[in-house]
Amino acid sequence: MKIVVLAGGISSERDVSLSSGGMIYHALREKGHHAILLDVYLGLPGDREGIFSWDRDWAAQVSGIGQEDPDLESVKAQRKEGGRGFFGPNVLEICQEADCVFLALHGANGEDGRIQACFELLGIPCTGADFVGSCLAMDKGITKDIFRAYGIPTPVGIRLKRGETEKDAVPYPCIVKASCGGSSIGVCVARNPEEYRMAKEGAFRYGDEVIVEEFIRGREFSVGVMDGKALPVIEMAPVEGFYDYKNKYQAGAAIETCPAQIPEEKAREMQEISEQVFRVLRLKSYARMDFVMSAAGEVFCLEANTLPGMTPTSLLPQEAAEAGMDFGELCEAILKMVSTVDSGAAEKRQREE
Repeated sequence: MKIVVLAGGISSERDVSLSSGGMIYHALREKGHHAILLDVYLGLPGDREGIFSWDRDWAAQVSGIGQEDPDLESVKAQRKEGGRGFFGPNVLEICQEADCVFLALHGANGEDGRIQACFELLGIPCTGADFVGSCLAMDKGITKDIFRAYGIPTPVGIRLKRGETEKDAVPYPCIVKASCGGSSIGVCVARNPEEYRMAKEGAFRYGDEVIVEEFIRGREFSVGVMDGKALPVIEMAPVEGFYDYKNKYQAGAAIETCPAQIPEEKAREMQEISEQVFRVLRLKSYARMDFVMSAAGEVFCLEANTLPGMTPTSLLPQEAAEAGMDFGELCEAILKMVSTVDSGAAEKRQREE
């Protein structure tokens, strides 16, 4: 199949996205697909004739994930026409030539339903949830409202818009996070008024709404869901602090155990909640749900991720491996869940070409 692995962009998770894209690209090439890796924002200026047969390592320039946010201003400066619009040169045209687009995007624009809606209008098949599920899951405020409506256990909290007077207060310590962020970017624990002020200031860098919720001290877990069915539970134990951006993507910063060493009934409880979240948020294909379990054994669902990371340290590939699926097989399984892709017809077209 001719596949565009779409990554990059200008969200705070740009580096994570490129790392995921590089892994997916190599896996699909090893599986025999005509895959290319394309930066959705920078695109590919110039001639694109025969692009899927070019002899080129499309992931050669992908570097590792730094400990700090990417320098997005330097990325924007690379667009010669001034960066008007989100899609870079030739991106939509190349995606329309592909049999499928494998979305390796994370964060704003890539994971919030906007690209999914655009591709649906243009008839471009792509992996992951559709625009409705993506939108619902990306906004943590909406997600928590839905969780409460369906009785899904989640920490008590409030939504706070920029400049809004706070009518309710969450006791210290509390968690402050950007409503539409990912990879724990813009997430802080506040233990006093000064830390709370600084945490809100940091979270508002990423949007006009933040979430403030009770801090549940306990163990952190994640559960992937493939086509509605939960994978084994994985536990993440940071060496220091909590499972923030640094601890997620720096090798050795966290100890990850799959399957998690917890009672079977607790593992099943998290799996059942994950499958329920998958349904109520109208998700499709695959996703990952994050949890915390208190010292008393209470389970709380924190959020849903509709395009989970596929980096060397990411959780979903580890869970899939425990279920007997290596990284290449995981990518193939995700492709097969794109209902509008007819792989047989795609292979026939390629033979004719």
